[in-house]
Amino acid sequence: MRHAMSVDVEDWFQVGAFEKVIDKAAWPTLASRVERNTDGVLALFAESGVKATFFTLGWVAARYPAVIRRIVEQGHELASHGWDHDRVFTMTPEHFRADIARARSALEDAGGVAITGYRAPSFSIDARTPWAHAVLADEGYRYSSSIAPLRHDHYGWPEAPRYAFRPLVDSMLVEVPVTVAEWGGRRMATGGGFFRLFPAAVTDYAVRQVDAARQPAVFYFHPWEIDPGQPRVDHAPLRSRLRHYSRLGAMAGKLRGLLERHEWGRMDHIVGGLERVPVGMVAA
Repeated sequence: MRHAMSVDVEDWFQVGAFEKVIDKAAWPTLASRVERNTDGVLALFAESGVKATFFTLGWVAARYPAVIRRIVEQGHELASHGWDHDRVFTMTPEHFRADIARARSALEDAGGVAITGYRAPSFSIDARTPWAHAVLADEGYRYSSSIAPLRHDHYGWPEAPRYAFRPLVDSMLVEVPVTVAEWGGRRMATGGGFFRLFPAAVTDYAVRQVDAARQPAVFYFHPWEIDPGQPRVDHAPLRSRLRHYSRLGAMAGKLRGLLERHEWGRMDHIVGGLERVPVGMVAA
């Protein structure tokens, strides 16, 4: 089975780990590395012959349209990651609608393609935001990959289905949760920093589990994760720094191995191949 490879395109200073120590007003003054790092990811995919989905901030698309065009020209899917990494549970439904509209406009202007996929920053569609799927459906999105079906100190919806489901009875919108490894009734994340910090065998185990259930796995990472030379935010909390900077130098090599060991493709192609997607948790 082919699985979904995805990239959350944001710069090193736009991450959740630094949201309380780097003011958004300062973003334009910081040294951007998102274009060079995204080009590095594109080179990795070209080397492996993999097509993927790039969930991209509208903020990035508005400032670096050339790299957005390269994503599209190289055969990858362009999708939305919202405007500037505000978590969904910090917004009202009206704010959320405006946020995804602004992001979609910037992405479509830069990429020249329709945007039909969405991923919430920090997987922030959860039990606090049951209205978010209805807004996405109303705005014409085909799918979302915005739920982490586990318990985590920053995000997660542990009661959520592990595999793709339709969150609304009156819409064909599909939610495809990010893949977790499961054993002994417990779930563990496998992408991003978890992939950097833990043996690659953990992610391989999760992919094999999902494969056995005849479901597609969903893997994610960020362009800044292949950039060990990025600036250091020394005033951030120690825990945040450990999560953000650990094993950056190992990431590119680990990704090459992962790309070789499994079959990967774009999210929209994976969603298009799903059959009999069940109605799961019904949004209010």
